[in-house]
Amino acid sequence: MAGIVSYGTYIPKYRIKVEEIAKIWGENAEAIKNSLEVYEKSVADIDEDTATISVEAAREALVRSRIDKNLIKAVFVGSESHPYAVKPTATIVGEALGLDNFYHCADLEFACKAGTAGIQTCLAMVNSGMIKYGMAIGADTSQSAPGDPLEYSAACGGAAFIIGANGVIAEIKDTLSFTTDTPDFWRREGQPYPSHGGRFTGEPAYFKHILQASKEIMRKNGLSPEDFSYAVFHMPNGKFPTRVAKMLGFSSKQIEQGLVVRYIGNTYSGSSLLGLSAVLDVAKPEDRILLTSFGSGAGSDSLIMEVTDEIESFERNPKVWEKIKKNRVYIDYGLYSKLRGKIRM
Repeated sequence: MAGIVSYGTYIPKYRIKVEEIAKIWGENAEAIKNSLEVYEKSVADIDEDTATISVEAAREALVRSRIDKNLIKAVFVGSESHPYAVKPTATIVGEALGLDNFYHCADLEFACKAGTAGIQTCLAMVNSGMIKYGMAIGADTSQSAPGDPLEYSAACGGAAFIIGANGVIAEIKDTLSFTTDTPDFWRREGQPYPSHGGRFTGEPAYFKHILQASKEIMRKNGLSPEDFSYAVFHMPNGKFPTRVAKMLGFSSKQIEQGLVVRYIGNTYSGSSLLGLSAVLDVAKPEDRILLTSFGSGAGSDSLIMEVTDEIESFERNPKVWEKIKKNRVYIDYGLYSKLRGKIRM
């Protein structure tokens, strides 16, 4: 059965703490941390964007896979912060990897679930026999207006997955999507920062879609939360995935390994995929994993995966949590503003 053959991740080294942002706006840092369950977030350097993050994650995935790069016949990059409005990020990735030019290529955009949409697309192409291997990437350098509540969580990072039918470390047993037209979060062309519907982003958006997709895929496969070793849900903050897991019947132990948002923030298209990567870092053969992403606008992709014996010989270092905890460089709000283009120097 087709599934994940390899994965790679990239998280910028720069971090800014909630306290530093709160100090600028005269807000209570402890109250914000308790409310969001986010303590610090990753910040891209001046020369880092969705393209460079995608390339670094893709290179790691390719090196770990030990497959001929020219067998990769599809590259999809999911993001809502592509560096060009007209010019694909995916072609930059393919060129940086040195692929042979004969491959399917496209950028995807569906808020924070474009990365999982890429996985579904690659999976369908592999299962149909169109390609042997495909690469799906979810990466973002998220935007947030100065002083907006999003500023405490909108972060930078990404993950890349090679999908194929040989050397599979985690079989994708099933996948489905739940989609509605729910305008909870949006950014028009030319606008520098997104707008959002406040609490509207919770109940009718995030929770409804995560719950519907997760319940249906478990029902369809005759599974319950107790049948899973791990569960990963999209992480706009630390509170939402913790709450939705409880609503579905998952324990804190099942979600803790993938709950990376507290220390890097919401990496949007990279969020659930970085959580999945953290889980794969420690997963054992026969572990079953539920992954449900969420993208504003709105929709959720849900996938059931089962880890294979191949993971025992798969190179999993450096691990996601090592990247999160080590080599962090904390910055102040002034440098953060410069790096995120909020001020011009």
